[in-house]
Amino acid sequence: MKPNHFYTVAALARVALASESQQPLGGKGIHKDVESPVDLDGIVDESPLLDIVQIPSISDHEKSAGNFLLDFIRSHNLTVEKQIVTPESDTEEERFNIYAYTGRNRFPEVLLTSHIDTVPPFIPYSLHPPASDNTENPTFNRSNLVIAGRGTVDAKASVAAILFAALETLDSNPNASIGLLFDVGEEKSGIGMKHFSNSDLNPAPPTFHAVIFGEPTELNLVAGHKGSLGFKLVAEGKAAHSGYPWLGKSAVSAILPVLSYLDTLQDVLPEKGGLLRSEKFGQSTLNIGVVHAGLAGNVVPAHAEASISVRLAAGSPDDTREILRKAVEDVTGGDGSVYLDFGDTKNGAPPQHLDVDVDGFDVITVNYGTDIPSLRISTQEGPKVKRYLYGPGSIHVAHGDDEAITVGELEEAVRGYKRLISAALGAH
Repeated sequence: MKPNHFYTVAALARVALASESQQPLGGKGIHKDVESPVDLDGIVDESPLLDIVQIPSISDHEKSAGNFLLDFIRSHNLTVEKQIVTPESDTEEERFNIYAYTGRNRFPEVLLTSHIDTVPPFIPYSLHPPASDNTENPTFNRSNLVIAGRGTVDAKASVAAILFAALETLDSNPNASIGLLFDVGEEKSGIGMKHFSNSDLNPAPPTFHAVIFGEPTELNLVAGHKGSLGFKLVAEGKAAHSGYPWLGKSAVSAILPVLSYLDTLQDVLPEKGGLLRSEKFGQSTLNIGVVHAGLAGNVVPAHAEASISVRLAAGSPDDTREILRKAVEDVTGGDGSVYLDFGDTKNGAPPQHLDVDVDGFDVITVNYGTDIPSLRISTQEGPKVKRYLYGPGSIHVAHGDDEAITVGELEEAVRGYKRLISAALGAH
């Protein structure tokens, strides 16, 4: 990668090493070992460009980070389209995807994509050396510098690495037919990818023959990820004074045995009514995430509901819906006091099986969901569109207080994305 591009990656990651004894990432004359106490806060403050990790972009509030990316990509002479997902209103902030390509090549052969929204709460950016047992004279390799904060892993590191892998590819091959899509809303509903999927930028049959998705995979290529299904379990009762509970009907007492049984379904064999399994993904898992019930401790609760999610290891969402219906009926006897609310039955996704035909990567499967099922690809019996999932960072720290990534991981991700781009272009 050329030094000027590495310098900009450094700016995006807030690792612009601007002191006299240190150079930007990829610049000449970098010292292998950076001595601490180096003024890391000063380095951050002196960085010449804003960083997407420094800009909050919690789902529904991605506008500022999006505007930064729009300006940054335009400054590198790419054609950029601002795809409005939710128009600005008195009550809602404008939300938009960012779609970029070279010249007039609006429908490229290879599409690279990741999301710019994050989960709450916003955790400010920080930069610090790796932990060390040597407190008297600590030294560390530049690649081990730790970049911390919300979105450093999920998935702004992928956004930065994708962007500069594309720029470096175009430097060496200006005619490379590649495009970029940075979307909003992946962490909540997939609204950004769904909007792109239903737009004229996603024609049928598609012009792209490969899509590279960026998510934290620890620099592994992903052979597939579990599907998903979200739903509510609802119980209706009758309110009464807690001193005379027989005058009411407790929705909590009704919902608890059902929740307790659903919570065991992942360990029940499928032939005995449990959730489905597969050799590739193992067990389907069920999580009771939120429970709401009652008004006060001295009132018999008239309503209770729980929000539940299932990660599907096999079968379709409809298959799992049927398993859940049977489970609720078995516990309640079908009296209707507790029922399932699946909302829009179009929601949910089966397990996703992905491509791993590029050499040089370890291969894994993951349990989390992505934007992949939200991108509807209509090949109409045409050639298969390959789908790759790859990126820096570990999902085990994503969404947590300790979300962080190293400079070395970010740099290796740029190299990995370049290999995937090269393979995708070469295969065509």
